[in-house]
This record gives sequence, C-alpha cells and structure tokens, in this order.
Amino acid sequence: MLAPWLQGQTGGKESLPVVEGRVHDSRDRPIVGAVVSLESADPGHTRASTTDSQGRFRFEAVSVGTYTVHTKLEGYQEGKEGPFVLHQREAKSIILLLTKAQGKDESSAIEFSDKPTFTVAGVADTTALGGHGSGRVLPSSNTLVKDAVSLVREGISQPNAAPRDPEHAAASSEAFIRAKLAQEDNADLHAQLAELEESEGRPLEAVKEYQRAAEMQPIEPHLFAWGAELLLHRAFEPSLEVFTKGRRLYPHSSRILLGLGAARFAQGSKEEAGQIFLEACDLNPTEPTPYLFLGRLQATENLEPPGWTDRMKRFVGLHPESAMAHYFHAVALTKQIRNQENFDVAETELKKALELDPHLGNAYLQLGILRSERQDFPGTIAALQKAVETTPLPDEAHYRLAQAYRRIGEADKAGKEIELFKQISEQKSKEAERERREIQQFVYTLRNTNPSPPPPVAPDSR
Repeated sequence: MLAPWLQGQTGGKESLPVVEGRVHDSRDRPIVGAVVSLESADPGHTRASTTDSQGRFRFEAVSVGTYTVHTKLEGYQEGKEGPFVLHQREAKSIILLLTKAQGKDESSAIEFSDKPTFTVAGVADTTALGGHGSGRVLPSSNTLVKDAVSLVREGISQPNAAPRDPEHAAASSEAFIRAKLAQEDNADLHAQLAELEESEGRPLEAVKEYQRAAEMQPIEPHLFAWGAELLLHRAFEPSLEVFTKGRRLYPHSSRILLGLGAARFAQGSKEEAGQIFLEACDLNPTEPTPYLFLGRLQATENLEPPGWTDRMKRFVGLHPESAMAHYFHAVALTKQIRNQENFDVAETELKKALELDPHLGNAYLQLGILRSERQDFPGTIAALQKAVETTPLPDEAHYRLAQAYRRIGEADKAGKEIELFKQISEQKSKEAERERREIQQFVYTLRNTNPSPPPPVAPDSR
C-alpha cells in the first residue's frame, strides 16, 4: 500500500536500489545459468535474470518496495529469499543456496551404515554460511536452529536416553575428564568433553568429541547432540544425515524429529519441515515443544500445512494456560479462509493470550493486523502502539502504523512511522549480519578422518 507513496519520494535513477547476489550449491560452488526472478509485492512487477560464470546476478534501478527473490534450475530445489523491503539508495546483497532435488543430491553417494561418515570440505568464508543469505530467512532459520540446539539440555522426555552422570556438575573440568578418558575410553566422557569444547569456543573439537561419543555408543542423546552441534554451526547436510540416522533408530524421539525439521528448514525445505513438525506434534500430543516449533514456523512463513490449525486448537485444549498456545492458534486461524467466524475466534484467542501474558508484543501486532482488516483504524493504532511498547525491535509494527495513519489522513504521523521503520529495519539487518559473522569458521565435514567403527551395538529401535 505504501509502495507508490514511497516511490514518489525517490529523486532519480541513481537513488533507486540495487539487488545483487550469488547463487551457489551445497559445496559453495557457483551455479551458472540459474534463473533468478525479483518479484514485487505489487502484482505484475517481476524482473528476471540468469547467473553468470561466477554464479552472480544483478538488478539495477529497482523501485522502492517489498520484494522476494526466487532462483530455479532444473535438478535443484527452488531457492528463495524474502520478503524484504528496499529503501532509497540501498544495495541489497543476497546469497542463495540451491540444493539438489531429492534423488539427485550429491550426498546420496555417501554410504550410510550404522555409523554416519563424512568426507572432506571446509567452510572458509563465514559470511556465506547458511541457508539463503541475509534477510528474513536467516533470522527465522537461526531461531529454529537455536531452538533445536537448546533441546540438548531441555528436560523433554526421551526413550532410551541415558541418565546424566550425577557427578557431572562437580567433575566437569577438562583436566578431570581427560584424566578419566586416559583410564577408560567412555562415550559419556567424550560427550561431556564436547560440551566443554563448545563452551570454550572450539566447535571443531566439540563436533569431533560428539562424533566419537555417537560412534562408541549410538544412543539417542549422543546422536542428537552430534547433529545439534553440526546444525548450530550451519553444517546442514551432515546434520541432516545424523538426524536422519537418529530418526531411523529412535522413531519415538521428539527432539530428533525437531532437529531434523530444523535442518530441513535451514536448507530451504520449508514445506517438508512443516510436515516433520506436524509429525512431532502427533508423536506425543501432550508435549508442548513441537507445537512451539510449528507455531514459530507458521508465524514467520507463508505456509499452511494440512492440519496445522487443528494441531494448534489441540495445543490450546491441552495447555489452556499457555499464552503462546492461544497466540499461535490465532495466527493459524487468520491464515485460513477469511471469514467473520475465524476473525472473531482469532480476536478472542489473541485477547486471551494477552490476558495470560500482557507483554506478548507479537499478539498486539496480530491484533492490530486483524483490526486493520476490519477497517477499525482507531483499534488498529491502539494495538500497534502497544506492540511498539512491548516488542524489542518493532519494525513491522511501525510499518503498519504508517499504513493506518495514511488511511485516516495523518500523513505527518505516517512519515514519522516510516522513518522509525527504516531505522529499526537497518538495525535488525546489522544485528543479523553480525550474528552471521560471529559464527566461527567451522569445518563443514571432517578432513582426513578415519573413525574407527563402533562396537556391535543393537540400540532399541522401537
């Protein structure tokens, strides 16, 4: 709605944004001849290009507005970045990953025995790590990845999980663990050492220790910890292989499924990730964690996997005291066919969420969006102002406030909200970029390793 108004503020061709970037495969090799399309939120405005010998593309003199970038090539899954907002004089740089379509993935050549094995390849440029580069995809995938990794220490009930050593807290010094390892090569000790290595900022050493623990004793906790460590450092393909292995051995593990879904999402397979999260919700319906993963996915992506609204309704029924349950149910309802009944129930759910948690800024934001749909602009503005007060970086709330003020003829207020939107969007982009650069250089797979085979273990594969 604001795009035409914003476009009128541009001075000339030299002030118009530029969108450029690079398309690469899972081994960071440039992909030549991929079709890249720049699609405006304003229907009918699409530009297309193909990548050059370096996998690069460029769109010049792009109008200010909201866009999504898609890239396609036969034999590969489609890559996507966005939606994102372009401002005057902005040079948007995007990195897009294309992964082989199922059945054609290079990783299918890897023999997957009872022990995952990986071969060579390093990640040297940490700015190029990860799913689809900068923008909304990265923060949302980072959130899901971090949520999955946090399950290493969560109290989520797991079958076949080995109990933690009661002396773990007191005997967790590196020297103590290494001394015990010198006496006995023990899988749990390798896992404890891995935790220390990670806490000390040595991810390569950590993943080696997690791998050793999983090789020696491929039980659910060790396999999950290994996959989570790989996922944390954006080594998506090997983490996917480990979680796939874990799913086959421990099909009743909720967190293995969640790790697998997070890895799929980080690679850009959002629909498949949604289906995995749905499966996790059904695995143990009373466990709230899978619903939260599914809710986070549905709240940030334009996805509507079959049955997700039913899952959120069930979440509310099982956990009526959870503000997030009511919030995610409301989000699900607003993405369905838009009718008065859905809107009424969604508004009731949002009010209940805010009653349970008055500081839930996203609920205020959704309430403002809902009221805007009804043309209730005073109610919209009131809700969005509360969203601004209760959300750390409320860029979308400011943007939607600008829309509301424009609709009621308050052009000055709309302009101020747009300026705040730009400032906060820039701040969020910088924070996302800093987070990417802070991810330490991490070896994507283990070079020149020849791990010894695990002892003959027959884990329960119920």
